[in-house]
Amino acid sequence: MRPNSMAAMILAGGRGSRLFDLTKKVAKPAVHFGGKYRIIDFPLSNCANSGISTVGVLTQYESVLLNAYVAKDQYWGLDTQDGGVYVLTPRERDTAGLEVYRGTADAITQNIDFLDQVDPEYVLILSGDHIYKMDYDRMLRYHQEKEADATIAVLQVTLKEASRFGIMNCDKDDIINEFEEKPEHPKSNLASMGIYIFNYKTLRRYLLQDDKNDESNHDFGKDIIPQYLADKRRLAAYRFDGYWKDVGTVDSLWESNLDLLNENNELELENEQWKIYTEDVNALPAFIGDEAKIDNAYITQGSVVYGNVKNSVLGTNCYIGKDAKVVDSVINPGAKIGEGAKVTRCIVADGVEIGPGVTAGSANSETIELVAKRTME
Repeated sequence: MRPNSMAAMILAGGRGSRLFDLTKKVAKPAVHFGGKYRIIDFPLSNCANSGISTVGVLTQYESVLLNAYVAKDQYWGLDTQDGGVYVLTPRERDTAGLEVYRGTADAITQNIDFLDQVDPEYVLILSGDHIYKMDYDRMLRYHQEKEADATIAVLQVTLKEASRFGIMNCDKDDIINEFEEKPEHPKSNLASMGIYIFNYKTLRRYLLQDDKNDESNHDFGKDIIPQYLADKRRLAAYRFDGYWKDVGTVDSLWESNLDLLNENNELELENEQWKIYTEDVNALPAFIGDEAKIDNAYITQGSVVYGNVKNSVLGTNCYIGKDAKVVDSVINPGAKIGEGAKVTRCIVADGVEIGPGVTAGSANSETIELVAKRTME
């Protein structure tokens, strides 16, 4: 793959409202995951590992921290002579006076000048809020072999789940002949992952045409893909069989964190062959006190543990006090659990303190409790 033959555009502008206070002041892609990582680290690292040198990150809501974080592109090995990571924000529109993206396709349209300057043969569209590892170069080779105008990454889901996704109906060669957005009665179980490769020159024409359509949602799933199909463009489905999780809710974020504890965990965050890069945290190794009891926990650098931790993920620089019990929980960086406190089936937000003797969460709860404020009683 020649330098800049494929540029990546990461859509990282969602509000993340279903994560409640975790995204009150921080964009969803900047939310912590797995102790020391942020969600945005995954698509950025995938780009670096796939040999993509030019990456645009399209930000929008509560983006100050995310913009500053992404701008330090040396973390992901993308600070190169041929490219780098570029923070792209919405442009002010003369008609509305609002700096917002109207939809996923509009986000790319507003940055066509950036793509024109890069002049890629292909453009890769990604979401900034999924946890997974994927070789985009392999997907590009598939796209080329299929001689496709666009290729959509798909994941097999159960038919019961299929109504929550955009569903691809394909022929025997995995050429897409129908796309259904969240169908009530799905015909297949091939769900769109929101990962697309387009031939850029063709996509450019469709985006500019869509931009002029006042009735459009300016969205890839609702408008661009259906128009490609209506025009008999060749769309291929790329089947992905690895770990992938949309962490858009508190429950799914908790579940994906705890997946790290599984014996057959497919993410393998410590695997140097496909490294997940993150900010350089010069923290001391975790300290486990003499009376601490650790059972199946994922503990990152700088944490201090005197209490009991079971089936939980602890972030950088956490503190677990003596006789405290942390079970089935995610404790984000800098959080402190006081002496004798009990935390069960919770996500404790960054830097939050739970006081001595306090009980948070319940083993019998069907949902995960988010503790986002200092709790002392």
